[in-house]
Amino acid sequence: MSHLSKNKTRLLARIRRLKGQMEAIERALEADAPCGDILNQVASVRGAVAGLTAELIEDHIREHISNPDHDEDPARAQGAAELIDVVRMYLK
Repeated sequence: MSHLSKNKTRLLARIRRLKGQMEAIERALEADAPCGDILNQVASVRGAVAGLTAELIEDHIREHISNPDHDEDPARAQGAAELIDVVRMYLK
């Protein structure tokens, strides 16, 4: 996906943060940390993955379906904008 290369640095930074979060969970498990702490860390990872997923889906919609900011067909632009909003809400 060539459009991903535009955001490659930002996407890789997100992945590296996720990797760091996962490593923190691993360390917490190895150290027998309280389960509440581990669950909070897992919830953070889940939120971060959802955010990354939403960003990738939005980029895909804008590049391969319709970019609501530039589409000359108002109905298609509105539909794409609504879809992006739904994806963001669903993955929140």
